[in-house]
Amino acid sequence: MSDAHPNTTDATRGQPLRARIEHRKRELEDGVARREPGDAIRRDLEQALTRLASLLPADLSQIPHVTGKLLNDWLEGAKHLDEHHP
Repeated sequence: MSDAHPNTTDATRGQPLRARIEHRKRELEDGVARREPGDAIRRDLEQALTRLASLLPADLSQIPHVTGKLLNDWLEGAKHLDEHHP
């Protein structure tokens, strides 16, 4: 059975890690912008973005292997946040 609306984290699998991180970061930032302050989902999104900021190296063109593993873990942990199903 094919998923007509794949999860974006899964849909970007195979792309460079930097592109996957930037794509998901933009999605979460858009989700924050759509939500009212105090909204529980907004807090979850902000928390995920704060965690990401703590993991990002200064130079995204050269991500160390250990950091890459942590970023992959972050992608997996944040992949269902603010997910929409028609």
